[in-house]
Amino acid sequence: MAATQIQMATVAQTREFPVVHIAARRGWLALDLAELWAYRELLYFFVWRDIKVRYKQTVIGAAWAVLQPVMTMLVFSLFFGKLAKIPSQGLPYPIFYYCALLPWMYFATAMQGATNIVVDQQRVITKIYFPRVVLPIASVLSGLLDFAISFAVLLGMMVYYRIVPTSAVIWLPVFTLLAVLTALGVGLWLSALNALYRDVRYVLPFLVQFWMFASPVAYPSSLVPEKWRWLYGLNPMAGVIEGFRWALTGHGQPPGMLMAASSAAVVLLVLSGLVYYHAVEGTMADVV
Repeated sequence: MAATQIQMATVAQTREFPVVHIAARRGWLALDLAELWAYRELLYFFVWRDIKVRYKQTVIGAAWAVLQPVMTMLVFSLFFGKLAKIPSQGLPYPIFYYCALLPWMYFATAMQGATNIVVDQQRVITKIYFPRVVLPIASVLSGLLDFAISFAVLLGMMVYYRIVPTSAVIWLPVFTLLAVLTALGVGLWLSALNALYRDVRYVLPFLVQFWMFASPVAYPSSLVPEKWRWLYGLNPMAGVIEGFRWALTGHGQPPGMLMAASSAAVVLLVLSGLVYYHAVEGTMADVV
């Protein structure tokens, strides 16, 4: 009689608490969108936590999102603009440089955050299960708040210089999405590599500096010869930065061969990043 009661209690507990079997997903690109949607609240938690940690115990808080691009814009306007006389496509130098620094600062910050987030969250990874791709996605999305704050400053600068956006501004969400996807693609690669090789974080500052000068931040892409424009566009941020300038001011290069090459590079970067991240995900908790 006692054994029967124990069996009935076990069955009742099993029905009340269903057993979930967790197994490795098969396939070279096993991105489960339904699973990501099921963990959307966890994604929101990681995004909100990153934002709070970024401004915790800071003196001026969110103003750091404005000071960095503004100070860099002033330095670029003085040395590359007034002294070096680099062409600015008919735009005031502060507008020319700030339009480029806006997506670049977002990309650089999001990429660095995504690179370190797997190692920073090693205690969580080794204790509970959740789709690991949530971590770099959360890091990339949390940077959009700083981007929005900096964008508000740009709007004020455009009012001061009496620059009215043209109809090309409808392309701005497309270029913003490309910046997000570029940061995600690079972040997937570097976060997985950083979990295996910890010296990746030491290479990262050099990579960011080199990448900035390989992008049209301090100069317009029109200085690149036309026959090499498609090759230059393989840098995804080249198309994003030129697209921002063109969409916001109407000056610069409209979407063409440069943008086509950059868009193709972004797609390849994200897909290859997902493949490599998935390959490392299975052993990430063991090596992190």
